[in-house]
Amino acid sequence: MKRILIIMLLFFLVGNIMAQDTKQSEIDSLVDVALAKKGFKPSKTQFMIRGYGHTGLNNVTTNGDTESSYVGSAFAPIFLFKHSDKLLFEAELEFVLEANNLDVGLEYANVMYVANDYLTIRAGKFLLPFGTFMERLHPSWVNRLPTKPLGFGHDGIAPGSGIGLELRGSVNLGGPRLNYSVYSTNGPRLKDGSIEPDEAGRLLFSNFEDNNNSKAFGGRLGFLPFSDSSTEIGFSTYSTNGTGIKDTVYQDVGAFLYAFDFSFIKQIPAISGMVDIKSQYNNSKVDNATYIDEEDGLPYTFNNESNSFYAQLSYRPTMADNDFIRKLELVGRYSSFNAPVGAEWAGEAEQYAFGLNYWLSWRSLIKVAYQTTDTIGGHDGDGNTKGFFIHWAIGF
Repeated sequence: MKRILIIMLLFFLVGNIMAQDTKQSEIDSLVDVALAKKGFKPSKTQFMIRGYGHTGLNNVTTNGDTESSYVGSAFAPIFLFKHSDKLLFEAELEFVLEANNLDVGLEYANVMYVANDYLTIRAGKFLLPFGTFMERLHPSWVNRLPTKPLGFGHDGIAPGSGIGLELRGSVNLGGPRLNYSVYSTNGPRLKDGSIEPDEAGRLLFSNFEDNNNSKAFGGRLGFLPFSDSSTEIGFSTYSTNGTGIKDTVYQDVGAFLYAFDFSFIKQIPAISGMVDIKSQYNNSKVDNATYIDEEDGLPYTFNNESNSFYAQLSYRPTMADNDFIRKLELVGRYSSFNAPVGAEWAGEAEQYAFGLNYWLSWRSLIKVAYQTTDTIGGHDGDGNTKGFFIHWAIGF
């Protein structure tokens, strides 16, 4: 008898809740109808916070001198706001503890308008699609190793972000696909040696306010030949007719950069796992100009062309029977950098990196890596640097 009473009570409560929900839905519908008659539409706005972070231990030996330190946590929140189905806003901040200071940066902040299935318009500060590494792979939980390849980041020759306007989209070719991007930004600044003499001829890409009237124009075309989108081949360009400060002899020093990138990722049953291959070649050509040697005060010039390259291979046994084995990932990377002969910063570098990752979840991993870099020339002269890294990274 008690069971019957309990069951009847449960049916009564569930029926009451369902009736309240139905009544609330009817009220909401009536409110929507009333607002629609007055010209109001239901809000489609949405707000989301995503991001990533990392921390770890670095042990680096350069020419016999060892430095070991826990590296401060980096925190990069990403703010996403959907105003409507067509109008969106995104921004990323970056907080990094480095050299006993807290560095705060705005990685990007831009407005996007989705015109149709083939075109999206983006304006503001955005990551440049020069190749794929900086736009797609640089976040710590996406990058399979604790460090960036040579040629990227600080003192790199590949542009990371810019302020301007971009048009991008993709086209389905009935199996194969094409994606494209064309953009214009303030362009890079030329370091003329007046502030940093040993950096004369380098390009500084963080140009928040244009130093002349010449804008940079660039674009990338990506081709995915297979219907499973496992393979992508890309070509990028980035150029400007002026990089120097307006009304100086460097005003019309131009620059032309290009890059090739390749990506292949696929689960292969024959080897019971996922293979991921990434590579990119960058080339930077800046018009020749005359600079002043800081030691003897004499003018000098050089053929200002640089290049860098990296290739990375990773394997994860995703089809293994053991759960622990499935979460492991082996990764290896080769990268190189060649600076122009005759520049104060001339030099060559070659780097090998090997790592073992353990995936705690699909967006969190522990990375253990060993890296060795051989350098000829450059600011610090010939040398060898060996590093051992243990990093934890998470995306959220």
